[in-house]
Amino acid sequence: MPINAEAVGATSAPERVSWDSKDALVYALGVGAGALDPAGSELEFTTENSSGVDQRVLPTFPVVLARGGSAYRSIGQFNPAMLVHGEQSVRLHRSLPVEGTALSVTTITGIFDKGSGAVVVTETTASDETSGESLWTTSSSAFIRGEGGWGGDRGPSSNVAAPEKEPDHVVVYPTRTDQALLYRLSGDRNPLHSDPKFAAMAGFDRPILHGLCSFGFTGRALLHSLCGSDPDRFVSMAARFSKPVMPGDELTVSIWELGDGNAHFRTATPAGIVIDAGQATYR
Repeated sequence: MPINAEAVGATSAPERVSWDSKDALVYALGVGAGALDPAGSELEFTTENSSGVDQRVLPTFPVVLARGGSAYRSIGQFNPAMLVHGEQSVRLHRSLPVEGTALSVTTITGIFDKGSGAVVVTETTASDETSGESLWTTSSSAFIRGEGGWGGDRGPSSNVAAPEKEPDHVVVYPTRTDQALLYRLSGDRNPLHSDPKFAAMAGFDRPILHGLCSFGFTGRALLHSLCGSDPDRFVSMAARFSKPVMPGDELTVSIWELGDGNAHFRTATPAGIVIDAGQATYR
């Protein structure tokens, strides 16, 4: 049965979400921070008590803080093994404090019929619980295989091509064979990324890496290449997931500076492009 296409506009109740220093550290380790130089590189994101170093929070951290499940439930039941992440964006209205509490609200902004499946698009906004200050806005699309075919709108198509020149920055990050097991500690316990039997049900030979983990690796490359490693300069990133990543794969992030604080990026493994149509803004 197709999912409930009438759920567009459904909004979650405000969800209270809190984080602390440890949460930010675990997330940073989950997206590879410090792996290349544990004793010196990225200490501001991986430690809280290094001499002369103040802890900072990676700009992509909001993607694990609030999920808006109550809005998502309005689309009806489906097999979670058939869901894959399609696109993701994050926009920071200010750099995040090491600890805090926010209220987030998630809205279903689109449900599209792709024939072989359905695409569900959500947007989450978050503000500081005490001051009301806007903190972040995220948008996510999920492709649910087997849930299309009701004759609905196919939705917009994005055509964001890489510039026809060599990239201005190329960053290569290894991932660990246990990267998904580490990343899942930040909250996404989907067994697609840990249980071989569940992964087989979804058509994969073994558990795959979370798309948002690869997104976090890519965000680190953008932060260091475009923002001088300063989260205050990071504004936004948005991209499409085009191919699964396996834990242990090497990620190569290519970045093109477009001027006026804009950049294009994509991420690849030796098997091909895994994150495409990337757009970033920075100060």
